[in-house]
Amino acid sequence: MDEHPGIVFVEGPAGRRPALAAYRGLDIWQVISTLHDNDGDVADTAEILDLPKSEVRLALAYYADHRTEIDDWIRTNDELFEQMETAAKRQQEAARR
Repeated sequence: MDEHPGIVFVEGPAGRRPALAAYRGLDIWQVISTLHDNDGDVADTAEILDLPKSEVRLALAYYADHRTEIDDWIRTNDELFEQMETAAKRQQEAARR
């Protein structure tokens, strides 16, 4: 946290993860994933997440130094989302028969 002021670590069911200190419900991986989805546009990402651009830049600075860690969080989240989506489709199909 000394290296990256504005970043804190939060505990949760998925483990310890970095988050924005001023927005504790928003993990760094979420900011970076949104940034990637918006072609690296800091202003668009800030608008979508309703954050100051400075907060997006804090997340980006952390990501630049810990890229593998954040990419792993993004990949894990994407995999879990796909699993949940597949399960929901199976349940919808089962409900119709």
